[in-house]
Amino acid sequence: MRVLVTGATGFVGSAVVRALLTRTEHALICQVRTGSNLSRLQPVLEGPQAGRADVVAANLLSRADSAKLVVDADVIIHCAAGMDGGATNIYMNTVVATRNLLDAMGNGRCRRLVLVSSFAVYGTAELPRGALVNEDTPIESHPERRDGYVLAKLHQEEIVREYAARFGFDLVVARPGVVYGPGGYDPLSARIGLNLPGLFLSMGGNNLLPLSYVDNCADALVVAATAPQAAGLTLNLHDDDLRTCREYLRRYRGEVRPLRTLVVPYPLLLLLSAANECYHRWSRGQLPAALTVYRTRSLYVGRRYDNGRLKSLGWRQSVSTQDGLQRTFEFFRQPD
Repeated sequence: MRVLVTGATGFVGSAVVRALLTRTEHALICQVRTGSNLSRLQPVLEGPQAGRADVVAANLLSRADSAKLVVDADVIIHCAAGMDGGATNIYMNTVVATRNLLDAMGNGRCRRLVLVSSFAVYGTAELPRGALVNEDTPIESHPERRDGYVLAKLHQEEIVREYAARFGFDLVVARPGVVYGPGGYDPLSARIGLNLPGLFLSMGGNNLLPLSYVDNCADALVVAATAPQAAGLTLNLHDDDLRTCREYLRRYRGEVRPLRTLVVPYPLLLLLSAANECYHRWSRGQLPAALTVYRTRSLYVGRRYDNGRLKSLGWRQSVSTQDGLQRTFEFFRQPD
């Protein structure tokens, strides 16, 4: 079996390549962009199993490149997506690129697609404090009130479901929580607070963080790609031993750098969000609407999380949260 990993140079994609080489015997196709930074992927391909992995430079915005890429793939783990660069760039590299890949699958032999989506697609603004977020939680009904990333991921999920019904391939939609680890994204997730010049606004308080250490996330994606019973499922990917935002921030300040921090209680945060929203409208956009009441309700009301469906497929957390945090903070403590 040949497994195609798109976005193989990315934080999650490179970890998926490592997990596939370590935990399976499958041949791999690692999609990278021409001229992309290979610093994450290169060490993964220096091990004894690297002969099973072919690196292919392809632009998913090119229909021709996409067609060549998928022709020999039996399973695709689609990690590639737009993460930054503005709403248009995010949409192009998330939705348009995915559509090109899906069109190409109609002429290939691929029998399963694992889409790496996001926790961000859940519509949590109206959920009460303490509500359980699982795969049955409704998706966001007002993405325009969130941001361009949420809108793009929702459209991405919509089109992959349409194509799965049309072409008949198995679809697994994986929704990771806050993915963290050495070499990864900003270790201070927006769920924890807002990083201003010289001051960090701590807004998450005692809310649980749906943490997913990158190696645990990659293991879960391998399960999603290989477990027969995963076909047709939506899976929340997060670890078992979660931490609160307050606990995480305390460790970060003690082990990485001593941030100057201001704690913003939730009632005050709602007032600030309403004021920011009003001034944004009054000033005709001169002040960005970084905080709105809807976004605040979506991110900063504490909820509970359940990964029971993932564990029913045989996934187990291999790296403890304690070890994951230690490795992550050691990395970010190092000088640039």
